[in-house]
Amino acid sequence: MDLHLGLDGPGDLATRIHRQLLDAILDGRLRPGERLPPTRELARRLDVSRNTVSVAYERLTAEGLLVARVGSGTFVGAAPVGSPRAVRDGDAARPRPLWDVPPGPRTVEPETPLYDFGVGTPDPELFPLPVWRRLLTAEWRAATIRTAGYRDAAGHHGLREAVARSIGRSRSVRATAADVLVTHGAQQALDLVGRVLIDPGDVVAVEDPGYPPARHLFHSLGARVVSVPVDREGLDVNALPGGARLVYVTPSHQFPLGTPMSLARRAALLDWAGRHDAVIVEDDYDSEFRFSDRPLDPLHSLDRAGRVVYVGTFSKTLLPLLRVGFLIAPASLRPALHAVKRLTDWHGDPVTQAALARFIDSGELPRHVRKATRTYAARHELITEALAGDLAEWLDPVPSTAGLHVCAVLRPDAPADIPAVVTEARRLGVAVEDLASYCHETPRPGIVLGYGAIPTDRVPAGLARLTRSFRAVTKR
Repeated sequence: MDLHLGLDGPGDLATRIHRQLLDAILDGRLRPGERLPPTRELARRLDVSRNTVSVAYERLTAEGLLVARVGSGTFVGAAPVGSPRAVRDGDAARPRPLWDVPPGPRTVEPETPLYDFGVGTPDPELFPLPVWRRLLTAEWRAATIRTAGYRDAAGHHGLREAVARSIGRSRSVRATAADVLVTHGAQQALDLVGRVLIDPGDVVAVEDPGYPPARHLFHSLGARVVSVPVDREGLDVNALPGGARLVYVTPSHQFPLGTPMSLARRAALLDWAGRHDAVIVEDDYDSEFRFSDRPLDPLHSLDRAGRVVYVGTFSKTLLPLLRVGFLIAPASLRPALHAVKRLTDWHGDPVTQAALARFIDSGELPRHVRKATRTYAARHELITEALAGDLAEWLDPVPSTAGLHVCAVLRPDAPADIPAVVTEARRLGVAVEDLASYCHETPRPGIVLGYGAIPTDRVPAGLARLTRSFRAVTKR
């Protein structure tokens, strides 16, 4: 056991060793059942007499904290409750006021509901795990000491090439490997952009309703975050604050409403950014899953002035567990973004990135997307049919043809309390989300139904229980 003990403090040497071991046992550094070094060995390490260590061991044994076993050694016994080194709360270091209550919901539910319509989670059962395991194993076998050093902050070159080709084909995004920076998911991409562009007090415009983690992130960087309303054509460009340094949007599949930004709004937003010297962050988070209609070109493809940073993620396409995303930035921002990436975490996992490059280049990614799209399309259809049927008494669906969720707003004439419905549904084993939780200034009554985490055969029963929840709340 590599056990470090200090000999400073009051008392004789045996007392100091006793106190150090006692503290280690009470604060959990030494756990019940662990074997301590023999007295001779510990005495040699501490440069004290063996008898001094033996006295400390004997005291702890008499106190019931150590157990001596003939022929085996000395072991830690059961530790008493409490710690002599407890810190008074008023004396402890405190975070900035922003972090006294961390923003955002918990990411892990204490109990998985039977009918989980949670938002933003792809179906892990669809992920081709055997293929992924084989690719990952091959990369580890190919690794050598010479390839185990620090890497390019921008990410694995092969993955950057694969991403550029993939989004060029699937999303008409014009990019080369030099344009791509690999990140730990979309959230780190937003963080890097914010660090490069935002000074404390700068104005950042976000959609309302919108993606709360983006709002919280920009706020944490010192920005003054301004909510901009969204209608059925997308972000209201006329409502943008004139001094905004950055505009965060989800134009392909607005989060959480699900509507695409119209071509006229896209053109107006690009024009606005040019006139106000602003940067647009385009979060294209789950538009790979499209069930009908040809998608509109991304803002990045329409941009001719170098004003758009395109952000993508494999958390929705594959698995959140992979924690791989990317951004594509104008050349003018690239050196700064690379420098910030290197400063914050140097680089990502090259083995995972190399395996993902092979996954894309071998055709596994488009194959997976096609299979997943068929599955999600079936779930999407079941939900939209229910919204047009049993649930139509209370809800109006927001048209949506892509992604992993559907939004529905409460009908003006429906006397239902959405928070009460969500609570009642939870009691019946159904997890749905309140649209108001995504709104900042003007709450909209409605619900958001994800279909990535719920098996297709459970969707009808889950929707039936949601209908029961509406009926139960309406009758109260």
